[in-house]
Amino acid sequence: MARDIKKLLTPEVDEFLKSASKWPAELTKLRAILLEGGLTEGIKWRQPCYSYEGNNVAIIGELKDSCTLSFFKGAQFADPQQLLTKPGENTQSARVIRFTSVKEID
Repeated sequence: MARDIKKLLTPEVDEFLKSASKWPAELTKLRAILLEGGLTEGIKWRQPCYSYEGNNVAIIGELKDSCTLSFFKGAQFADPQQLLTKPGENTQSARVIRFTSVKEID
């Protein structure tokens, strides 16, 4: 059964997306996917953050050259296509995937 995403939207994330300068369509698409997946949204560290039963799962953001979907414990995921990467050299469990178009997200 599909979730009514409109009931799950928060004003803080709406504002974040309105101020997104480079990747608003891509971030909006990622938001929809995360909410359809049963996650709850909020703002943490000035970024849209998605949680499940009070535990942080993912965060989205924009960079100059891409938008990102980061998973706090992404190292635990099966990733046969090797889409997830470490965001930094010393990262232990977080993993990120970068996008440059809605088509790429689809």
